[in-house]
Amino acid sequence: MQNQLPSISDRHPARAWVAPLALATALLVAGCSHTSQFAGQSQSVPVPTQWQRSAEAAPVASPEDLSRWWQRFGDAPMTALIEQALAANPSVLNAQAVLRQARAQRDVQAAGLLPSVGSSAGATRSRSGNNDASNRYSVGVDASWEPDWWGRQGNAVQAGDANVEAAVAALEGAHVALAAEVALNYIELRSLQERLQIARDNLAIQRENQQITEWRLQAGLVTSLEAEQARQSTAQTAAQIPALQSSLAQSRHALAILTGQPPGALDAQLQTVQPLPVAPEQLAMALPADTLRQRPDVRVQEHKVVAAVANLSAQERANFPSLRLSGSLGLGALTVGALTNGASVAASIAAGLSAPLFDGGANRAQIRAQQAAVEQARIAYRSTVLTALQEVEDALAQLQGDKERLVQLLVAQEAARNASLLANQRYSSGLVDFQTVLDTQRTLLSSQDSVASTRAAISTDHVRLYKALGGGWQPLDTDGQRVGSSTPATL
Repeated sequence: MQNQLPSISDRHPARAWVAPLALATALLVAGCSHTSQFAGQSQSVPVPTQWQRSAEAAPVASPEDLSRWWQRFGDAPMTALIEQALAANPSVLNAQAVLRQARAQRDVQAAGLLPSVGSSAGATRSRSGNNDASNRYSVGVDASWEPDWWGRQGNAVQAGDANVEAAVAALEGAHVALAAEVALNYIELRSLQERLQIARDNLAIQRENQQITEWRLQAGLVTSLEAEQARQSTAQTAAQIPALQSSLAQSRHALAILTGQPPGALDAQLQTVQPLPVAPEQLAMALPADTLRQRPDVRVQEHKVVAAVANLSAQERANFPSLRLSGSLGLGALTVGALTNGASVAASIAAGLSAPLFDGGANRAQIRAQQAAVEQARIAYRSTVLTALQEVEDALAQLQGDKERLVQLLVAQEAARNASLLANQRYSSGLVDFQTVLDTQRTLLSSQDSVASTRAAISTDHVRLYKALGGGWQPLDTDGQRVGSSTPATL
């Protein structure tokens, strides 16, 4: 359906077409109105009852408390590495580019709500019959606007806003994942350094025992069996050192890549042995259901639901009539100079009303597709929340289990150390054979290594818990940079 307004030079006013336009609009709206059954539906997901515990039982960890959780470890090198990674890691830079793209696309959609204005200029040369050729020059301005009567374009802008928020949350999610990844690699690095030192200390003791055994063999106090056993035990411990060293090199390389540098860039800074970063013991926090909403992945899915509902609403309004207003103003003259003086003026305004009458059911099919997209977004939201619940509960259970395991391993380590001392004393007195000494030494090495590994596991459990709670994100500025973030100059 198309209706052209008369030219402004005509004598009849515009009121002649208002009544037919209003009638057509009323009839079409009555036949096309449809509201989304998904809009406004709650996206709540049941959470465990222990997540509803009173905040009086323990202080609640707010998003601000967890925004820079790595500072709780009190390890300056780890903090420096995380801050450097957040500023230079390729995954973060890519997420920032995605955010800029989403904002630009939203601006494109918002521009559709405004009138569009264009300019034109032209020159023609024509000749008719035996007449001389003539030139004509023209300049003009054209404008058009489609009022958003039914909110279709507004819903598209709303979907664009939701996509921008989802991109913001995705960038924050990149920050959360990256901070945790750097911390886990750093903890592994310090743990490997500690385990390497334990292996070297035990190797030194075993070499001393091997030397003593060789002296006793020369004196005829032991047989070649004890000497070979000592040599085998020493070599077996020495074989662990290259494996630990290669794992150390891989951890350094991983940290360099995470901070956006070549693999060997951090070798010099990370060669120095430092203690394992340990989280504070006072990790007591209530876990209300709202805690999950600070997780970026949950907020991504939440915004995707909003965008899907807005897209559905926009698609439903595609059946509504649309009005387009256009106008032009131009100057025409036979010479370029005459355009500024004595040019003829041509002006026009027009309005067009259009609405679909028959499309073979295409729009209804598009509406069904958008309804399915809304349902998929809702299901993805629910799945993400359930996964978040599981990750937090798993992290808490793992942390508690490793703490209990460490208590028993410390007891076992102390017993193994005492047994090793007693075995050496009794071997010197000839009361036990050398195999007993070797067994107690191996047990002590195993106990010390297990204690070191479990201490590192407890630190990594804290990191995984902070990550599961959505820790590590901060508000972003308009450029996608973390507000208040700073990168230390040295490691």
